[in-house]
Amino acid sequence: MKLTKCIVAIAMMATALTTWAEDDIKTTEFNPVTTGVTMLGITPDARGASMGDLGAATEPDVNSQFWNPSKYAFAYSQAGISLSYTPWLRKIVNDIYLANLSAYYKIGSSDNQAVSASLRYFSLGEVMMSDVEGASQGTLNPFELSVDLGYSRKLSEKFSMGVALRYVLSDLGTNTMNASESSSASAFAADISGYYTTFPVIGRNECQWSLGFNLSNIGSKVSYNGGNDPAYLPANLRIGTAFTFPVADYNNFTLSLDANKLLVPAKPREVDFDGDNMAYEDALQDWKDKSSISGIFDSFSDNFAKRITYSVGAEYAYNQQFFLRGGYYYESKYAGNRQYFGLGAGFSLNVIKIDASYMIATAQNSPLDQTLRFTLSFDMDGIKGLLGRN
Repeated sequence: MKLTKCIVAIAMMATALTTWAEDDIKTTEFNPVTTGVTMLGITPDARGASMGDLGAATEPDVNSQFWNPSKYAFAYSQAGISLSYTPWLRKIVNDIYLANLSAYYKIGSSDNQAVSASLRYFSLGEVMMSDVEGASQGTLNPFELSVDLGYSRKLSEKFSMGVALRYVLSDLGTNTMNASESSSASAFAADISGYYTTFPVIGRNECQWSLGFNLSNIGSKVSYNGGNDPAYLPANLRIGTAFTFPVADYNNFTLSLDANKLLVPAKPREVDFDGDNMAYEDALQDWKDKSSISGIFDSFSDNFAKRITYSVGAEYAYNQQFFLRGGYYYESKYAGNRQYFGLGAGFSLNVIKIDASYMIATAQNSPLDQTLRFTLSFDMDGIKGLLGRN
């Protein structure tokens, strides 16, 4: 096996965005969508993860760049910055992690627009290499990296839209036995998002109802060996809603729901062609040659209902200082079988906010079980208040 193909397989295993289903399903209808740079689909922050991996329409925070950049236009603070850390697949290995840095800044005097940015780094740990005889060929330190910039603006008192541009680098190591064979790839992608929020009065209580969408990672393909094996970026459509209502003085409760659809066509399976290798090879080549835009449209005709994932979550907030969260993520057993609960808590002062989350998988033998996430956020308005600046 060529080294780059081996490393690609390691990367796919390391990201673990699909888990095994029962044997009979694997040979009949089990066909998860595979993508390159799957880091782009991993939840980076603890707040969203603790509510079952959702955030399209939740209250804006500094980590909205991943969920819905258009929410920044409605952020209450002028600026913020956060750092998130996730030990990935810690039940299996101890040197794979995802680190994410996000920030935003409100610009203009009318408080209706913002710029944002994020930096994501995914370390795949240390990989020991050997030849067919078992002799050591050194070590590799593969990683994935993305950098993006966003802009959001209110188009009315209740609605905003945002865009983000992203550069992606995936470096899966160098082939020491064939230096001419590249094992790194880069790509460009873009997001477009929208956010609507209103404050209906129910009884004597003012509530908040929000809707949001994010069309993300629309861009070029990535290839690690000169274009012979191109892979789609994890283009995704996220749609969500959130409803917040007071339960007592200083006590708020939020219910949220997100639905996701990967905008990537499923790779053809040899088992579906009844031994007709020529037909299978033709279908596989068509899948490789298909453009990203064509793949988006084709993805809607590929077992549409089974390709949608759902997240439902809740958040309790006391005086916007103490938070308890919970949620559930569901994916069909035919499309990957990721099913898990998220739990978490947060504590906020004027300047700093600390969030943590914990994942409990309900699917058997899931490598995602017991995943921890930590997020540390800083509010710039709070810092200026401490410094005595207006």
